[in-house]
Amino acid sequence: MSKTKSAAFAIAGALGLAAALHSGGAALSAPAGQKSVAVMAIVEHPALDAVRDGVKDALKAKGYDASKNLKWQYQSAQGNTGTAAQIARKFVGDRPDAIVAIATPAAQAVVAATKDIPVVYAAVTDPVAAQLVPSMGPSGTNVTGVSDALELDRQIDLIRKIVPNAKRVGIVYNPGEANSVVVVKQMQELLPKAGMSLVEAAAPRTVDVAAAARSLIGKVDVIYTSTDNNVVSAYESLVKVGTDAKIPLIAADNDSVKRGAIAAQGVDYYQLGQQVGDIVARILKGEKPGAIASATVNKVQLTLNPAAAQAQGVALPEALIKSAATVIK
Repeated sequence: MSKTKSAAFAIAGALGLAAALHSGGAALSAPAGQKSVAVMAIVEHPALDAVRDGVKDALKAKGYDASKNLKWQYQSAQGNTGTAAQIARKFVGDRPDAIVAIATPAAQAVVAATKDIPVVYAAVTDPVAAQLVPSMGPSGTNVTGVSDALELDRQIDLIRKIVPNAKRVGIVYNPGEANSVVVVKQMQELLPKAGMSLVEAAAPRTVDVAAAARSLIGKVDVIYTSTDNNVVSAYESLVKVGTDAKIPLIAADNDSVKRGAIAAQGVDYYQLGQQVGDIVARILKGEKPGAIASATVNKVQLTLNPAAAQAQGVALPEALIKSAATVIK
């Protein structure tokens, strides 16, 4: 081999090594003092998007700005758990300072992929049942976060205020999503105490939501929707069924009211994201995630949609309208 060729190979090798180092992770390429946060959502819909935005804004308020000293990356798994696992592995390879996982399937994928990188879950209804943490106290592991669990007694009370004579409550849900299964089990226990029963319709995929809703026609007096990601992603198809069949829809998240549900006494998901962002900032400043107890969202609010109520055959009590934090015009 000639000296010219040897020099060429040496230069190429050096360039290849430099490229490998650059792509090997944020820790190798990040400027001094820069922190890195990777964020994954299981799917994109208004509630989960609000969580993401709340995290980013809270970090900026704490001095971590994506345009200055924060490497921020975001990916959606587009509702696919296999894709979520791939993104989780990619993030772990990047070695960020923290990973934020939005919704239960995303959090399960990330927690399965790493035992040392700090993981902060968001919008997980029951993190213990999802096996993310052993309890709501400090986990002693690399995981903490904020739950969006709601008091289901208050949800049932809202159902009775809007549909006083309801006896059969329908629910469309993905039986493969842990947070949805938890809600179904709790509703099965609580509704009989209120003189009602639960009628279930499974929607394992987003495309199944409309058919599952149609299967409830003639069987239920009202449909309650939890924060099931399949259902929320296809909420307009559920609204069409409810409106055409005059079945009132009551939701667990306020964004679904904007999209056609009658009411929700739900979480402010942007505010939940801000809570998550505050926790991430604490981790970036040196706190261990295992020493930070899991939290629940600080604020719930009542949102009403009178036009949806009329379309679905319901007259909202005036007192309820006056008590709402938001009335959709």
